[in-house]
Amino acid sequence: MTEPNQPQPDPNKPEPTIPPLDTIADSERMPPRTPRTAPPRPAPIRLRDDVPTGALVAFGVIGSAAVLLALIKGVPKVMDWSHHQDWRWFTQWVATVADPVHAYLAAHTAGLPLTASSAFVIWQGVGLAALILAWLTGAVGARLTWIAHGACTAAMVWDAAPAAGRPVATALVVLAWTIGSLFALRGLSLRPVLNLHNHPAR
Repeated sequence: MTEPNQPQPDPNKPEPTIPPLDTIADSERMPPRTPRTAPPRPAPIRLRDDVPTGALVAFGVIGSAAVLLALIKGVPKVMDWSHHQDWRWFTQWVATVADPVHAYLAAHTAGLPLTASSAFVIWQGVGLAALILAWLTGAVGARLTWIAHGACTAAMVWDAAPAAGRPVATALVVLAWTIGSLFALRGLSLRPVLNLHNHPAR
C-alpha cells in the first residue's frame, strides 16, 4: 500500500536515456614513460695520472719481494709436506675406478678394430677434455659430454667390478664425478628462467 499524499509515477513518462560510453585509447590512458637514467659511474682510476710514480714503484718492489719470499719459503715447505704424506689412498681410489673400466673395455672390444688400450685412452681423453671445456667455457655440449661420461663410467664400473665391492666402487665413481662437477657444472641452476617482456600498449 502507498501513502495517500505520495505522488504516483507517470507511466507515460519516458525513461532517461543512458549516454554512450566514450572509449579511450590505451596510449592515452597510460602516462608516457620517462626513461630511467642510471646514476653516473665514477671515473676509473688512471695509474699514470692519479697514482704517483713513487707509489707505483714501491708497490712493484713490495709485490716482487712478497712473491720471491713465498717461492723461497713456501715451495720447499709444501714439497717437504707432500713427501711426508701417504698418497696411497689416492692411487687406490684411481685404481678402483680405472681397473674395472679397463677390464670392461677389454671384455667388450673383442673383434673390433679398436683395442682396449686405445679405448681406455679415448675414455680418459674425453673425460679430461669435457671437464676442462665445461669448466672454462660452460658450453652445453661440454657439460652434456661430462654428464654422459660420468654415467658411462659408473655403468662400466658396476658391471666389471667384483660383486663384493661393486657398491663401494660405484659409489667412489659417483663421488669422483661429483667432485669434478663442482668445476664442470659451476653456475648451473635447475630453477626455470622466466623472461617477462613488457610490451608497450598500442
